[in-house]
Amino acid sequence: MKRVVENRLLLAMLVAIVAGGFSGYIWGEAMVSVAWLGELFLTSLKMLIIPLVAASIITGVAGLGDVRKLGRMGGLSIAYYAVTTLIAVSIGLVMANLWQPGVGVDLAGAGEAPKPAVGDVGVTDLILSLVNPNIVDAAANMKLLPIIVFCILLAAALSTLGKRGKPVVAFFEGVNEAMMQIVEWLMVFAPIGVFALISSKLGSAGGGEAFFAQLAGLAKYAMAVISGLLTHAAVLSIILIVLARRPLGEYLRHMGTALMTAFSTASSSATLPLTMEGVKMAGVDKKARRFVLPLGATINMDGTALYEAVAVLFIAQAYGMDLSFGQQMLVLVTATMAAIGAAGIPEAGLVTMVIVLEAVGLPLEGIGLILAIDWFLDRCRTTVNVFGDSVGAAVVGRLAPKE
Repeated sequence: MKRVVENRLLLAMLVAIVAGGFSGYIWGEAMVSVAWLGELFLTSLKMLIIPLVAASIITGVAGLGDVRKLGRMGGLSIAYYAVTTLIAVSIGLVMANLWQPGVGVDLAGAGEAPKPAVGDVGVTDLILSLVNPNIVDAAANMKLLPIIVFCILLAAALSTLGKRGKPVVAFFEGVNEAMMQIVEWLMVFAPIGVFALISSKLGSAGGGEAFFAQLAGLAKYAMAVISGLLTHAAVLSIILIVLARRPLGEYLRHMGTALMTAFSTASSSATLPLTMEGVKMAGVDKKARRFVLPLGATINMDGTALYEAVAVLFIAQAYGMDLSFGQQMLVLVTATMAAIGAAGIPEAGLVTMVIVLEAVGLPLEGIGLILAIDWFLDRCRTTVNVFGDSVGAAVVGRLAPKE
């Protein structure tokens, strides 16, 4: 019965995306009037993030029993995220060198770069972002990294209390199940929300003709990013088949709703409840999915790192600056570290872009060249981010020690 419901929901989501794109193309700005429906769906998902992350992390870590297993699972998770992000950035550099998207671009399109309040972001800033003096404030401002650290520590402490800790763990197990039940209820509304998000965003871009005019001006850049994302998705698929030993088609069917929601919302965090539901339906180990997915939604940004590698070379080519092999290796290292480490920094995507541009001495004004279609590419890279999270859960679920 669940498979029938899942297939019907997947079909409804596909119809919603197509209908949303068609409506936004035809009626343009008129579709902005339905934006509130998409915002309602997105806000409803965000409403579940903090209790779901807290309950998942606490039950997942406490369920490991021996705290030493947390170190092994955590180490395996971080290793997966670091390696896949490094692969993603490498693919981005290759695609940018092959496509040469910035050659011949008119610099008149470069507006003033946004000015994120970031300053110098060092190792100490990244370490300090792991904790927050007020955990309630962190929750209110959706700062997931300190929430995750706190929940890991709380779960580790509960695991040492024996019988006294069991009622608390049982409470969070109940919260986790309740959150997943609410997710299932929200799925009834999902196609409407996705339709509204797609159509209103295309409408706010000026409708189909205006969007395709923007796309035509940056066609090579968009193709370099999209071809890179598709290549990385293929690499993730191979990892899923080889390391997790899972059939790709069946896994994608279970993850279809989450991936389409990621495309429509452009938010890994907002998609987290659906990602957890998808991997649950796929039969991924419970302890792994409860630990790996909240962590991945926070620090795993494969698609974003790849996009930034392409964007940096695009900006360099547009300004006629030929980056040496050494400078491209600096982009590789900087983009990888920034993608993993900038989760606790506000405006993380923009900040990491600024970090990488400054590392190789490129003008920040070049960001203005890519803003016109960034909203569309943001959805594409978020979809890859979410797929990477789900593959990570499957890999860690199979490789982590079970004893």
